[in-house]
Amino acid sequence: MSDDKAAYRLALARRLLADAHAKLEIQFGFRLWDGSTVPDRWPADALALVIADEGVLAALVRRPTLDTAVRLHVEGRLDFANGTLFDFASARPRGKLGRLLPKLGVLRMAHAAFAFWRAPADAPVALAAVTEEADARDGSAGVNKRNIAYHYDVSNGFYRLFLDDQMVYTCGYFAPAWHDDLDRAQRDKLDMICRKLRLAPGDRLLDIGCGWGALVCHAAQHYGVTALGVTLSEEQAGLARERAAARGLSDRVTIALQDYRSVEGQFDKIASIGMFEHVGIDNHPAYFATVSRLLRPRGLYLHHAIARPAKGDDRKFRKMRPEYRALTRYIFPGGELDHIGMSVANLERARLEVHDVEGWREHYAHTTRLWFERLSARRAEAIAEVGEDKTRLWLLYLAGCSLAFERGAVGIYQTLASKRTRGPSGLPSTRQDLYAVRDSVDQGTT
Repeated sequence: MSDDKAAYRLALARRLLADAHAKLEIQFGFRLWDGSTVPDRWPADALALVIADEGVLAALVRRPTLDTAVRLHVEGRLDFANGTLFDFASARPRGKLGRLLPKLGVLRMAHAAFAFWRAPADAPVALAAVTEEADARDGSAGVNKRNIAYHYDVSNGFYRLFLDDQMVYTCGYFAPAWHDDLDRAQRDKLDMICRKLRLAPGDRLLDIGCGWGALVCHAAQHYGVTALGVTLSEEQAGLARERAAARGLSDRVTIALQDYRSVEGQFDKIASIGMFEHVGIDNHPAYFATVSRLLRPRGLYLHHAIARPAKGDDRKFRKMRPEYRALTRYIFPGGELDHIGMSVANLERARLEVHDVEGWREHYAHTTRLWFERLSARRAEAIAEVGEDKTRLWLLYLAGCSLAFERGAVGIYQTLASKRTRGPSGLPSTRQDLYAVRDSVDQGTT
């Protein structure tokens, strides 16, 4: 009897998927758990969504969320054949799914859902160790350190597989036109940051969330500054110190394993490059107050952070969409994005004067696509380093991020501000100096 029911569910799934393929104009096929395809005789080398067992549909019916789909994909039970998430995004039905599904018939879908609701299913167990604690963002030092360790202490070897030679884990800068040289794009980004900060020999620079030390080393080597980089990642701090020593910069570059709020003293220039996303909106006033405290009068601060488009009001803005919640839970625990208006308002409340805001959205779309391609090409090495589950998760994350930036669901901005005082800002009358060609930096020399 159970075999008859399984056969009935398979036939039901085939009919519904065939109907969906035709009526919704889906441009990929389906490969089912019995080896059959929808449509029939779908080419073996064509784009197809692989459903490894009937429990996949049962799990999606019982809990129809993006979270379920992510877990099923990480387990390999819901997979892509002959293509990537980029290909499936291009082949998806046009229009919002909620408006398309009624074309399949509400009663038919309800009947299929009921049949699979009663089917045996193993709940997705991938990522089971990630709990609701991943949503914690109270700003405490302990929670911050745990959240940072989850993401950045995966393995230095893993990040080497897809990052550039300096291991810069933030948006590259592609100039003067689009290209695919990630090493060059990251060197150009580091140099653009230094130029926006108008770094000069003798300046004291603080890098909040210094990663593997690329910016502080670049600034010390090419601009003659003395730099302090702070991070909560032990893996990053250890390698950053090694890299500074290897470049003969230990006398000018200090890497500290500490929370940014415990930093003392004053700095001529401060940079925060891709760290702010970890702070949490409720902690933003304290964050900007700390930046203001550490920055000398008329000192410059560069704020480089991902942001979401604003909503009608901040209550609506803070409501997390499913893909956003999945990202913060499985990739960046504790993370939270503001909108650019919120950043600017908070900078001004902290007595910082905003001078420039530049959007780099398409630069990050290209950066994350290059990261995805590099990690895909070294997938076997990644699996050996961190395991199949984490490799699948990171590939999904990188592709999803690239698509989000490409479509404008998220953006990224570099905002330059100074510690407000009366009188002149000290900045040039134009920004022409930022875009002068610097072949020497492109070549990685002084």
